[in-house]
Amino acid sequence: FRSPGRRVRDAQPPGVRGSSAMSYLIPHLDSGWAVDQAILNEESKVVVIRFGHDWDPDCMVVDEVLSGVMEDVKNFAVIYCVDKTEVPDFNTMYELYDSVTVMFFFRNKHIMIDLGTGNNNKVNWAFDSKQEMIDLIEVVYRGAKKGRGLVVSPKDYSTKYRY
Repeated sequence: FRSPGRRVRDAQPPGVRGSSAMSYLIPHLDSGWAVDQAILNEESKVVVIRFGHDWDPDCMVVDEVLSGVMEDVKNFAVIYCVDKTEVPDFNTMYELYDSVTVMFFFRNKHIMIDLGTGNNNKVNWAFDSKQEMIDLIEVVYRGAKKGRGLVVSPKDYSTKYRY
């Protein structure tokens, strides 16, 4: 049984309808209502949402990481993808202007992360390390369980893009 508006692409082969090879492993939320319900109804786990497009190269990298960590974080996090063109409801609210954005929610509250980048609302670059993503989700979970709305990343990303 699936709630209305939620589509799981687990039966879809890679490459069909522009989906990346890994995005079909992650449940997709296809409406603003479905996103709200995913955030509202999860009482004990962190809700990780990747906003972007399945066909975007940065999203493909993040989707591969997220699908790879789903089993490792299943006890304390659930992961979803949202196509920001299909579901434009959150583009302005969360300032989703980057090609890929990963956000964290716990008990209907947006959890911010101090990554050292100045933007504490979201991760807006392509993560390519599964262990770093697991560490980040775990820090969010531990901080959120203690009632914190802002957690500090285990790694400083302020020098990530040094030119």
